Amino acid sequence: MASHPPASLDGALRWLPGIAILKGYQAAWLPRDLAAGLVLTSMLVPVGIAYAEASGVAGVYGLYATIVPLLAYALFGPSRILVLGPDSALAAPILAVVLGASAGDPARAIATASLMAIVAGVFCITLGLLRLGFITELLSKPIRYGYTNGIALTVLVSQLPKLFAIKIDDAGPLAELWQLAQSIVAGKANWYSFAVGAGSLVVILLLKRFLRIPGLLIAVVLATLAVIVFDLDAFGVKVLGDIPQGLPVFVVPWFEGADLVKIVLGGCTVALIAFADTSVLSRTFAARARVHVDPNQEMVGLGVANLAAGFFQGIPVSSSASRTPVAEAAGARTQLTGVVGAVAVAVLLMFAPKLLRDLPHSALAAVVIAAALGLFEFKDLKRIFRIQQWEFWLSMLCFVAVAAFGAIPGICIAVALAIIEFLWDGWRPHYAVLGRVPGLRGYHDLQRYPHGEQIAGLVLFRWDAPLFFANAELFQQRLLEAVAAAPTPVRRVVVAAEPVTSVDVTSADMLRELAQALAEDGIALHFAEMKDPVRDKLRRFELTDVFGDDRFHPTVGSAVDDYLAARDR
Repeated sequence: MASHPPASLDGALRWLPGIAILKGYQAAWLPRDLAAGLVLTSMLVPVGIAYAEASGVAGVYGLYATIVPLLAYALFGPSRILVLGPDSALAAPILAVVLGASAGDPARAIATASLMAIVAGVFCITLGLLRLGFITELLSKPIRYGYTNGIALTVLVSQLPKLFAIKIDDAGPLAELWQLAQSIVAGKANWYSFAVGAGSLVVILLLKRFLRIPGLLIAVVLATLAVIVFDLDAFGVKVLGDIPQGLPVFVVPWFEGADLVKIVLGGCTVALIAFADTSVLSRTFAARARVHVDPNQEMVGLGVANLAAGFFQGIPVSSSASRTPVAEAAGARTQLTGVVGAVAVAVLLMFAPKLLRDLPHSALAAVVIAAALGLFEFKDLKRIFRIQQWEFWLSMLCFVAVAAFGAIPGICIAVALAIIEFLWDGWRPHYAVLGRVPGLRGYHDLQRYPHGEQIAGLVLFRWDAPLFFANAELFQQRLLEAVAAAPTPVRRVVVAAEPVTSVDVTSADMLRELAQALAEDGIALHFAEMKDPVRDKLRRFELTDVFGDDRFHPTVGSAVDDYLAARDR
């Protein structure tokens, strides 16, 4: 008899997809994963440092946030080749919290960022375990474009002063641009720094289309060599300097006077951004590989990676739309690619950290600016403007909110707008009075077919949305208007309820009152095509005394037949 693993072990392995992949690992994959991991390392180092600097913490913490999350995600992440680490989309919200909490103290800065990672991790794991991986789908595409474009602008503007080696106050993108322009006009710009940064940016953008060429590595190596050969640090070009040798250690991040409200809000914000990006990227690569990825497990994997980053001196992490394609193009087959990359970065920190000492800040700024340029979405917004202008302007409003008020307030505004957009569609849905149309089978909207006719004494009323507290009164109002506008005295109203997917207590009470009001005028309220779960709710809401089984009909046609038979009796 074949033996099977215990159910408890199966349950544990379900949350450890990396183990399942390892059990089915093929020897032929190993050379590809090793080679792809080494290629990936050429990106992990510069972007890890650059995004950490953009987030307001020392560059080495970006490397810590590269090593530990990659190892954690290899165990808990369901995607075979997704690459996690510090990300440009997270830099703006992290920086917004870090600047306010650190007061210029580097220790407080990394403690704040690590606390945000822990909050983000707990938030993602909780939602994943509760199977709420769909939550980011509540943000419509135009709203996602709006806040992403706002974040991209915020990140880009925050890096421009580093190109010129100018220090300005954090005051929002528009104010920062004005301060930068004033400083340049006043002669404070360091043009050597600008030449290094601008040159690095040109190299990165020119080589970006070639996935197999490590453009980022080439750019930062050339910039570092320029600093060394021409002694540019003596001309005011700021460099990374010495970074600590060794691996990250387990630390519980904390400091006196921590603003937990801002940290929790910031952590939840970066969690939503990270998962929104990760879920899209995960689905994209899963579709290419023709495999299914559980979004709830994806959220757990992302949460564990952030939790690990927070306790090992890291910053919040997300998936990467730039590093993952590099891993794929290099032939990655499994998460072993990320493990190889993490080990390679760890070896660099242990044995050769001085290689990074002369890396110029302006080149790192160029890395972040190149990533921010990739975040902007214009092409699809043109299409949205052409087909649905109000959603385009909603996207623009989100963009302005992020750009004007900062990443976290702007994203909160974007979420609020998403909720309003969702409620508006249900609050003011389409409805129709149906009738017979010559030459067409069935019953159709009389506004679209004005030559159609209502059945004498009958109102067929269709409501194209769930019934809930926000639209219950409108439903009642529109139905009574249809009764009043009927060409003949009404004896029965039939609600074509197939689009009604739910009711709540408020709408159920409204139906009770409506049925009683209609009954006083000799009008019976019936339903057609109502889904069984909705009928079950009406029973649970104690409406069986109002609506017996004879008030429900399987189709609109059968409801009309029943009315005609009753009328002719």
